[in-house]
Amino acid sequence: MPQKTNAPIGVFDSGVGGLSVLKEIRALLPAESLCYVADSGYAPYGDKSRDYISERCEYIVRFFLSQQVKAIVVACNTATSVAVDGLRAWCSVPIIAMEPAIKPAALHTKSGVVGVLATTQTIGSANVNRLIAEHGQDMTVLLRACAGFVERVELGELTGQQTEHLVRQHLLPLLEQGADTLVLGCTHYPFLAETIKSVVGDNISIIDPSAAIARELKRRLSDRNQLTTDSVRGSERFLSSGDVCQAQSIISQLWGKPVVVNLL
Repeated sequence: MPQKTNAPIGVFDSGVGGLSVLKEIRALLPAESLCYVADSGYAPYGDKSRDYISERCEYIVRFFLSQQVKAIVVACNTATSVAVDGLRAWCSVPIIAMEPAIKPAALHTKSGVVGVLATTQTIGSANVNRLIAEHGQDMTVLLRACAGFVERVELGELTGQQTEHLVRQHLLPLLEQGADTLVLGCTHYPFLAETIKSVVGDNISIIDPSAAIARELKRRLSDRNQLTTDSVRGSERFLSSGDVCQAQSIISQLWGKPVVVNLL
C-alpha cells in the first residue's frame, strides 16, 4: 500500500552526526515531516563489527516502517558501507544512503591529491574501494581514519584547544602530502568544519555530500509523486537510544534551537 504524501521521512545515524544531513533536508523540503533517530546508545559504529552494525540498522529501519515512513535516509557512511545493500533487499520504501564524495573530489582537485576523512569501517569498505577504482585512477587518494572526531561531536565539543589539536593531528599529514581537497566521509565531520577550516586554511576545498543527499531524496520522492502537498512547515521528531537528557542538550545545540528528544 503506497504511503501518503504527508507521511514522514525517517533519517538515522549512529549518533547526532546525521543532523548535518537533516539540516539540508529541512532546508530543501521545508514542508516535509521528519523523524530522526540517533542510535547514540550503540555508537560509535565505526569500530564495531559488521554484524553488530547490520543488526542495529535493521532494528531502526523496522522501527521507521512501523511509523509508516515514505522514505528512509541512512545518514551514516559506516551504516551505508556495511548494511545498506541488505536493507534494500527487503525494505518496502526507498532508502537513500551516504557515500564519500570521491567522484566530486576527483573533478575538483587541482593537485591530484585528495584526502578522505572517515571512520575505520568506512575506509576499509568495499564501497570506498569501488569509488576509488571508478573515479580515482588519475589521482592519489589518501584515506584517513579520524579517531576521536565522532566523539568530539557527540560531546558537543566542536571548537576549542583539544578539538583543534585532534584536527591538526589528523589533517596536517594529508596537507604535507599535497592534498588540496578533503572529503568529509562521515556525517559527524561537517560539525567540525569551522575548526577544520581554521587548521587547513582557505586554499583547501572541503566537500560535504549532505546537500547532494537531500537533492537525491527530493528526486526520489518526486519520481514516486510522494512529495507533500502541505504548504505549512513540517514537523520534526527526535529519538535517541542513548541518554535522553544528554541527547536533548547536544541535538538542541547542533540543530540550533531547543528540541524534545524521546527514548527509542
